[in-house]
Amino acid sequence: MSDDEQTPRTAGGTADGKTAGSAAGPRPEEIRFFGTTWVDHSGHYALRRAGLAAGALAAAVAACFVLRFAFQGLQIAETGGLVNGLVIVMFAVCSAIACRKTWEGFQRRPDDPAREDSLRSLKAIGFIGSLLAYAARCLTEAPGEKLHRAEYEAALARYEKRRGSRTGNPAARRKPKRGK
Repeated sequence: MSDDEQTPRTAGGTADGKTAGSAAGPRPEEIRFFGTTWVDHSGHYALRRAGLAAGALAAAVAACFVLRFAFQGLQIAETGGLVNGLVIVMFAVCSAIACRKTWEGFQRRPDDPAREDSLRSLKAIGFIGSLLAYAARCLTEAPGEKLHRAEYEAALARYEKRRGSRTGNPAARRKPKRGK
C-alpha cells in the first residue's frame, strides 16, 4: 500500500480493483509463501504454516550456532570481558527490538516508513528475533493475515457500496427540477 492511497494493493489491477479482462472488484494482496490462499485457507495452507514455522525455528537455531562461533572467535582473540559483554548485550537488545518490530509489522502498517527504514540495520543485527517472531506468528496465522484480511474486507465493503449506489436503470431516475 502506498503512502498516497489508503486502499490495499491489488494483484494486477488498480486500487479500486478494476482489471483488464478479469472480474471486477478488489483482489486480495498476496502474502509471501502463501499467495492468496490465506483468503479461504486453501492449497495446503495449514501445512505451509507448519513448514514455515519449523523452517524459521531451524534458521534461528542455525543462526545461534553461527553467533556462538563468532563469540568463540572473540574469546580466542582475548578481547576481554567488556567487549564480550557488550557483544552479548548488543545481540540481545537488537534481537528483542527486531522481534517486537517484526511482530508489530504483522498487526498494522508502519506509521512512519522512514523510521522503519532507519531500523533496518538494527533488525539485520537482531535477525534471530525476527525469525522467532515469524515462527511464532506462523503458529496462529499466516504472518500479516489479520492485517491483510481487514484491509481486503474494507476494500470489498467500499466496492460493494460504490457498486450498490450505481445499480438500477439510470434512465428511470427522476430528473431534478430546475428553479424558476
